[in-house]
Amino acid sequence: MNPMQALIAKTSGAAALLGLLTAMPAAADPFFFSTGNPDGRMATASRPDTAVSPAPSNEIESADDFVLTSETNIRSATFTGLLPTGFSPGNIDQVVVQIYHVFPVDSTTPPDTRVPTRVNSPSDVELADRNSSVNTLSFSTTVVNPSFTAANSVLNGINACPCPPAPMTGGEGPVTGAEVTFTVNFATPFDLPADHYFFVPQVQDSDGNFFWLSAPRPIIPPGTAFPPGATDLQEWIRNAALEPDWLRVGTDIVGGANPPTFNATFSLTGETVAAAAPEPASMSLLGAALAGMGLFG
Repeated sequence: MNPMQALIAKTSGAAALLGLLTAMPAAADPFFFSTGNPDGRMATASRPDTAVSPAPSNEIESADDFVLTSETNIRSATFTGLLPTGFSPGNIDQVVVQIYHVFPVDSTTPPDTRVPTRVNSPSDVELADRNSSVNTLSFSTTVVNPSFTAANSVLNGINACPCPPAPMTGGEGPVTGAEVTFTVNFATPFDLPADHYFFVPQVQDSDGNFFWLSAPRPIIPPGTAFPPGATDLQEWIRNAALEPDWLRVGTDIVGGANPPTFNATFSLTGETVAAAAPEPASMSLLGAALAGMGLFG
């Protein structure tokens, strides 16, 4: 091989290496978040709007928050709640998962005056959803405990103000049922930029209501701590009559001199979106350096 052929070979090799480096994607990191296990303090209804038989009902949405520090694909989730004692999977007609921004994103501002505050609530309207009725979500169920009692509940006591009754009702008392964990998989992942969000699961059961079970607040092991600087917000709820507003389950509805606050039991699984490949300018500098090495060789 003469010197010119050697130079061409080395420069071509450098260019090939440059192309390979440019094409190599950055590795994505697995993502997992959990609020931990049910604590038995609160159970809040959460169901889709179903206007036809076998179980017509008005929509109720219970919401709890999570934080993403980078763009993330959420591929699956779990949530745990109560269904009527003697639960049968065949009674589940529909499962929906919704994602909301934090107010005031996707909202009208200023808000109306039917609730004490909208600070740190979910938005007026959802960002995205997945629904078993249109096959964008699949689910399975596991009975954790055939008989579990939550000390308090919210179903009908979701009231705007001014009223009576006032938003503060103290809750509707204990509720008992089968403790069931839902595992949901999304046909298309939720692709979410870094931000603060609310997670809203809804279940339509032809035999009765689904109540989402509370989890400790602040989060304790085996739950996942919030990122540094992020605030773990309390659980919110609304029904069709209150929409677009929301109420805090603990502060507004249960109330009292020292109102309790709640998280809800759920987990999210996915992966962060891979970082973009190095900028062409930096790769050109690398290519020039490699070509120079070939020339000096």
